[in-house]
Amino acid sequence: MKAIVTVGIVLSLLVSFAHAEEAIPEPTEQHEKNVEMCTENLLAIGKAIEAYQKEHGDFPAWLSDLYPKHLAEANPLQHLSEADLLLCPSDKEGGKPIYTPNTDPEMPVSYSYELNPRYREWKTEQRKVYGDAMPIVRCRHHANEDFVALNLSFSSRVYRSANTWEFQPEDMYESLEEAITTLAAGIQEHPDNENLVYVYPALVRLYMKVEREEDAENLINRYKEALKPDSIREHFVLGDMLEIMNRNEELLQLFTKLEELFPENRSVFRKLAEIHERLGNAELANEYRIKADPALALIGKPVPDFSATDLDGTPISLAQYRGKVVLLDFWAVWCGPCIAEMPTVKKVYDSYKDEGFDIIGISLDTDEQRLRDYLEENEIPWRQVFSGKGWESPVSRQYGIRAIPAPWLIDKDGTLITHQARGEKLERLVAEAVQK
Repeated sequence: MKAIVTVGIVLSLLVSFAHAEEAIPEPTEQHEKNVEMCTENLLAIGKAIEAYQKEHGDFPAWLSDLYPKHLAEANPLQHLSEADLLLCPSDKEGGKPIYTPNTDPEMPVSYSYELNPRYREWKTEQRKVYGDAMPIVRCRHHANEDFVALNLSFSSRVYRSANTWEFQPEDMYESLEEAITTLAAGIQEHPDNENLVYVYPALVRLYMKVEREEDAENLINRYKEALKPDSIREHFVLGDMLEIMNRNEELLQLFTKLEELFPENRSVFRKLAEIHERLGNAELANEYRIKADPALALIGKPVPDFSATDLDGTPISLAQYRGKVVLLDFWAVWCGPCIAEMPTVKKVYDSYKDEGFDIIGISLDTDEQRLRDYLEENEIPWRQVFSGKGWESPVSRQYGIRAIPAPWLIDKDGTLITHQARGEKLERLVAEAVQK
């Protein structure tokens, strides 16, 4: 079967969603009221999609395609306008999604539409396994300790789930047995679909949850028989299953073999660090952590200087900022978690800019105008380094950046405090550093 998208792309998107910023919890009474109103919106959107599909023989490309006709016909609350049906009452941004690829091109929309052009082929493939219980529209504006996302399924049922439903698919079904039956049948019917290999660990976990260890073992053995010896991603999936089964010695053998085959792969190093940690091999675990993330070895040591020009063409380097606490922020406009983090970064900048704190943005964007538009629209005042080379940006390559956001916080004397200065941790560390 020809793959629609690579597993690497699928899994990277899942990880991005999993780490996207969650909404700030609301007071309980208002939270439940907003969830109720949002549920009504989702049900109306579901009816509008059904009417659109009946008329056009296909799903809409974007939710804005439902406006105004199909939303008007489905509107259960006549005091709401058709446009208001596309806005969650808990959305403080008025229809501006955290993850920018979900932005509707025509109008403000709070909801993530799973069949927009970017995801349609992938989601169509997923539906073959998960069925009509999987989400078609999602809202992530109600996060609390119980759930993160409110979902409208293809079958027009609204339910609560984890942020990334692929990691916890049982949320979609009425029971664990229904989830197991559906996933097992989907794997059986589409065994060669490379985009759906992550379903195997999910099913193993569900088998273990209902104490069907033999079924889990059989599934792993079937997977091993079809595993490609030179496929690193398929080995990682096998590793996930072995980890669920607590087969740590076999897991260590698997990734030791992968290290031989892929001696420069940081993901392999990261997994070996985790395995050695579980096995009590603290020294080896630390060695592999540093191999996976060389920046760890720089913490408490001077950060090497860089030399570049900013967006205005002015020379810029770390040395120019000596005596200040500096956030060297590797980011991009296309990076959902980076954009989600930006309000926090701005808040900390505004709070401490007059106390010796500054920021240098290292943009991994390739579209200069898109970057400039974002900076202007969001009033980002600090300087930005932009090469247009994305991951090949000379500054990011110099520091070995493999994932973003990568916020490096540097002390007044040029030493690295941390390379993971995010959220509440950022403000606390900056407050401490400017006082030294």
